[in-house]
Amino acid sequence: MKVLLDGEDTDRNMQITIEDCGPKVISLGTATSDGFNRFEVRGTYMIANLLQELTLARDHGRKYTILDESRLNENPVDRLARLIKDSFWDSLTRQIDDSAIEVAARDPKDWTSDPRPRIYVPQGAPEQYAYYTKVAREQPDIRLDVQWLPEDITPEYAKSIFDKPGLLALEMEEYVKDPATGEKELRGLPFVVPGGRFNELYCWDSYFCALGLLADDRVHLVTSTIRNFIFEIEHYGKILNANRSYYLTRSQPPFLTDLALKAYAAIRHEPDAKEFLRLSILAAMKEYNNVWMAEPRYDPESGLSRYRSNGLGVPPEVGETQYLHILEPYARKHGLPIKEFLQAYNDGTTNEPDLDEYFLHDHAVRESGHDVSYRVEGVVANLATVDLNSLLYKYETDIARTIRTIFGDKLIVPAAFCAPGQEPDHIESSSLWDSRAKRRKKLMDKYLWNEEQGLYFDYNTVTKQQTTFESATCFWPLWSGAASPHQASLLVSQALPKFECIGGLVSTTLESRGELTPTRPGYQWDYPFGWAPHQILAWDGLIRYGFQEEAERLAYRWLFMVTKVFVDFNGAVVEKYDVTRDVDPHRVDAEYGNQGTDFRGVAKEG
Repeated sequence: MKVLLDGEDTDRNMQITIEDCGPKVISLGTATSDGFNRFEVRGTYMIANLLQELTLARDHGRKYTILDESRLNENPVDRLARLIKDSFWDSLTRQIDDSAIEVAARDPKDWTSDPRPRIYVPQGAPEQYAYYTKVAREQPDIRLDVQWLPEDITPEYAKSIFDKPGLLALEMEEYVKDPATGEKELRGLPFVVPGGRFNELYCWDSYFCALGLLADDRVHLVTSTIRNFIFEIEHYGKILNANRSYYLTRSQPPFLTDLALKAYAAIRHEPDAKEFLRLSILAAMKEYNNVWMAEPRYDPESGLSRYRSNGLGVPPEVGETQYLHILEPYARKHGLPIKEFLQAYNDGTTNEPDLDEYFLHDHAVRESGHDVSYRVEGVVANLATVDLNSLLYKYETDIARTIRTIFGDKLIVPAAFCAPGQEPDHIESSSLWDSRAKRRKKLMDKYLWNEEQGLYFDYNTVTKQQTTFESATCFWPLWSGAASPHQASLLVSQALPKFECIGGLVSTTLESRGELTPTRPGYQWDYPFGWAPHQILAWDGLIRYGFQEEAERLAYRWLFMVTKVFVDFNGAVVEKYDVTRDVDPHRVDAEYGNQGTDFRGVAKEG
């Protein structure tokens, strides 16, 4: 490996790419001749694959390895698919129990003076409190702090534990630990994280990961993820941005019904499949009623919904340095150092309405999943967005169809899943949800659709104006089925050309993003960057309305770009791409850069 790196890794970053200036050839001895005969490995792709295979062999403790030529010149599509299926998913799988609690419960964003592993347990899970208390007692060296959550989790309470960040408990199952004695124990239900540095369950990231898991026949990893989501709705009131204490007031784009139906289709012949779907739909109904159709997210005047977290104070997970330019003028006004002003503001002893407004939108930006874009910055809490209302339309139609076709048009809603004011064990039929979907479509047509532009735009519920910011979320009504055939046709003829680039769909148009300056930097959810969620939803939406050719063209653009980066840059698979670049689209200089580029030798989770 040293010879390979010395000769080929000319920029010394432990990767061999098209940017290295080595000879791109190395001669290796063949196994059948005991090294006497030689075989030349040529070209960036084969040389990089050799580095990856040698790195994996070294990491497994091997001093030498035998490789077949077919492994080095493997079709890149086949190689990437194999790595995802056989390696990446395993590297990205997590579960919360004693096997990982020391690492998972230690928050890398704990900026306090005494960071330690901490887990919060909801009142409805006493068995988990007993379990984690036992873990803390038996493993004192990890200093696990086990805390009860109150029955009523208010924004004020969530703010009060900013200085005690911790993990939030997820679903667990009982299993037989010792077959000989019949001793039973609890274990966490596994889930997949969106990147190797994470240990918590994320919301909308998990939906898109689950699509890949289903394609790779990892369906039970998907069902366990959904069971974790149901646990969150039951105990925390919502599917959380992620299961950390500072996310208690914040959700993310809702995809539960579609995910549950896809999982059900894969397990429908299993004996408990219908019960799994019933619980999933009941949880989605509770989330719909209590989160998205309730204050502060529901706007009663327009009848549409907004990303509008009721979180208070400065989001602690970011760290004060990100907000220095915002906080410094207020700190000077009060004659306080930044840390003291931050404490006073979070404690409520300092009243600053303008700062309250800023952080109202800042919390909502993070809830939107599009953090950050100029489409949402400083305004999103007031926006009835195209994306959110498309997702809620999908909830309404999914729930209606499921009640009608799976549950005989009669679904009993137990007390645990009732909205305020609903009678326990009342019956819901599909007609209620059909009418909700029809009403939302009319409201989307009225407030979000622009016939002249052939686009959907967000609606500002405060100014009572439709915005003019062009975003790839305009294609989400195709995915949800909220668009009419006429609207779909206009989206293809008038909107699609605005967003289609060499690497697929760009998140926003250049015109809407505007000019960048030293004081107005680029954001990762704006032009020129593209993300997988926008691509996938657009492909499915176009196919739904019969635009097969356009969907295939966009899919090819995106997948070719992803594969080309994988081939040219040592197997890199990254979070987002600059879809306007054809040579190195994985280079991203916005915000924190890119995930998936910082590895040595081989990428183990994409």
